[in-house]
Amino acid sequence: MDSSGAGQDDGAPACLKCIHYRLTWDARAPYGCRAHGFKSSRNPALVVLESSGLACQLFKRKQGSNPERDSGKPRPE
Repeated sequence: MDSSGAGQDDGAPACLKCIHYRLTWDARAPYGCRAHGFKSSRNPALVVLESSGLACQLFKRKQGSNPERDSGKPRPE
């Protein structure tokens, strides 16, 4: 996975792991992206991909979004 890119594992957008991802109170558009400045009824990374043809370039991993990494235990490889 590329930590500077869209933060995708096997093709799935990882907005939940991004610091810019947010949930809104708008029932018609519950998902938002602070970096891109929009909210949508769909995953923001998919909206960015469809509108620009590029994977999200503003993905930034949340601190502590991987509990296995932060626990100090070795990860199985």
